[in-house]
Amino acid sequence: MLTTKQKVWLASLAYRFVSAGRIAMGKEKILTVNRGRLRWQLDLSEGIDFAIYLLGGFERNTAKTLQKLVKPGDVVFDIGANIGAHTLGLARSVGPAGRVLAFEPANFAFTKLKANLALNPALASRTLPLQILLTAGAEAPSEAGVYASWPLETNGPVHAKHRGKLVMTTGAKVDTLDCIAEREGIGRLNLIKIDVDGYELPVLQGGLGVLKRFRPILVMELSPYVHREHQHDFGAFIALLREAGYYLQDAYNWDPLPLDATKLEEMIPDGASINAIARPTGS
Repeated sequence: MLTTKQKVWLASLAYRFVSAGRIAMGKEKILTVNRGRLRWQLDLSEGIDFAIYLLGGFERNTAKTLQKLVKPGDVVFDIGANIGAHTLGLARSVGPAGRVLAFEPANFAFTKLKANLALNPALASRTLPLQILLTAGAEAPSEAGVYASWPLETNGPVHAKHRGKLVMTTGAKVDTLDCIAEREGIGRLNLIKIDVDGYELPVLQGGLGVLKRFRPILVMELSPYVHREHQHDFGAFIALLREAGYYLQDAYNWDPLPLDATKLEEMIPDGASINAIARPTGS
């Protein structure tokens, strides 16, 4: 199992070769391309963008999992939408009768999310982008910065383990999932994709009403070390899922995963993560 640091290093190596070739041909690193029947505005020096450019998509196994789980007409929350790497695919999967709410607090990523939606107007019409920092309570203090950039060029300090760059959240509102669901008139919710790098506990604490009322499937990254770095208890996060009536599966093969923080931490190397599906009991 590769750590995030190793994945970013491999991407940086590939970027050097691609970048050298583009420079030799007089081509810029920022471009608009078609990938996977979607239109993208990409900065090739960014890890997520470069993956879409080179591989046709970001986290393709996660994208395949989402395609299997999301059906036409579904309502989906994409929490930690970043540049829309999964948002656009989700919007395509829900179809004209469905709806996607895409949450991204970072200015850097939110601007790119809106640009990519604008390039795909049919999908933009069924997607609501929200620059919101989700928390356990609406009065919680806002985070001034979050990791939402994975640069492939050396241009300042990055996180020692996952190589992310801290970017500002100026302009982001602070709110809870429960409040947003009520304000937006959400009558059903089929799936939540959540990737918030260790903030999963407060996000879902602020959405317990949503979990209990709608019983959505959750697709998430399990990465214990980032919870610790934000002083969030990974054990409390797993306990929340258990108490809310969820069980865990591996997102790739759908094999059962233990709903036990200690066992999960033994399975996941420091600096790494696994993708998981949390399903409501009885589903």
